[in-house]
Amino acid sequence: MLTLIHVEDTSTKTLKQGIFNTLRRHNLDVENIRGQGYDGASNMRGEWNGLQALICAECPYAYYVHCLAHRLQLALVAASHEVKHVHQFFEKLNFIINIATSSCKRNDELRVAQTNEIARMIAIDELETGVGLNQIGTLHRARATRWSSHYNSICSLFKMFQATCEVLDNISNEGKTASHRGDADNAYSSLTSFDFVIILHLMKDIMGITEVLCQALQLESQDISNALYLVSTTKELLQKLRETGWDAFLVHVQEFCIKHDIDIPDMSAKYIGRRGRARNEQGDFFTEKFYRVNTFCATIDYQLQELNSRFNDNAVELLALSMALDPRNRYKSFNSDDICKLVDKFYSRDFTELEKLHLKMKLQHFELDILKHPDLINLSTTSELCQGLARTGKSTIYLLIDRVIRLVLTLPVSTATTERSFSAMKIIKNRLRNRMEDQFLDDSLITYIEKEIVLSFSTDSIIDEFNNMKTRRARVK
Repeated sequence: MLTLIHVEDTSTKTLKQGIFNTLRRHNLDVENIRGQGYDGASNMRGEWNGLQALICAECPYAYYVHCLAHRLQLALVAASHEVKHVHQFFEKLNFIINIATSSCKRNDELRVAQTNEIARMIAIDELETGVGLNQIGTLHRARATRWSSHYNSICSLFKMFQATCEVLDNISNEGKTASHRGDADNAYSSLTSFDFVIILHLMKDIMGITEVLCQALQLESQDISNALYLVSTTKELLQKLRETGWDAFLVHVQEFCIKHDIDIPDMSAKYIGRRGRARNEQGDFFTEKFYRVNTFCATIDYQLQELNSRFNDNAVELLALSMALDPRNRYKSFNSDDICKLVDKFYSRDFTELEKLHLKMKLQHFELDILKHPDLINLSTTSELCQGLARTGKSTIYLLIDRVIRLVLTLPVSTATTERSFSAMKIIKNRLRNRMEDQFLDDSLITYIEKEIVLSFSTDSIIDEFNNMKTRRARVK
């Protein structure tokens, strides 16, 4: 972390100028920028007029890599909201959970209903018994800033569907006020509608696929190769679900509806979802085609579009080629051809044509040499490899390879560490210290975030530093 700057105007040009001025103030040449990464906001990652595009216009080798710390699951939820039926589903989901869990009494009723349902399922041999199985839970609310709360909310409702129906039905019949009865009846009607159930199953399947990736990207340190593999498999699973998963998906939805006595529309009939003039605007769709095209495929397409925009082919190829320098498992991933391709395609300005020829020969010697050196054979990260070459003095022998490694290390593939650094602002500048000046906040944040470095400072060294300062703050009498 270099510094914290305050920007009143968040336009892309102002942000770019602030970054460039900060780099120049630290004597860093902006032409040597080799990587940039942000949290994924639209004014940051815009392909044509966003901050990354403005910086790439002046520094073509400042490759943009999406910050893996960004709350990807929330971004995918937001992408799902682009389908109006899914947007309405989440609104109804929050409403249903609020009605069913609005008081301690209703939570108790929910637990009792779930206990009775579990006992009934065990009695008819539809549930297995054992230690840790069939726990009594509750409905989870989706939080706007919680990474996986939407998926947990859907799973909890899916697990407690029958119990939730019973509680809402009881409230609609025996509620104390007309408003309580009316809200519960509205929630019950939404919960037991085919439109709600099909999207409940769809979002459970989609978020189940993306959840593994989102959880992995929250780790304090994440390996590039693992992240790439998870991105690739997530895209493949979503594409497979879209192309071949509809028939099996529809069967599961219909079986669920039969189990819970929910009316299933005639899939071969013409779809009529709205009344009045809007009825003529729905197109000439049969019911099954409407749900498959307008809900199933449309929702998955938005997920794939969001993943492709955050992990585009250029960034993925750059990271994939960078894995050729991964020292894990005795340099199992080492590939001299990929390293040469990395230099030719992404860092050609940093190497002359003669150096590229020498690099290929150096890589052949390097591949044999490192396997014989005890201090370099059991490394696990690229940064450790860079440190090992410097420590053993081989960075001067393999100067070109060391340069490639340092370029790869500039790629800002950050994980939750970056996000936690921003979260530290709320700890340092809280409600009691909300008048803190920018410079004081900047200094406090650096010492808080870089704790490991700060702990190495002795009290005497700090006192000596203050004594050696040329300017001191004047005392106010």
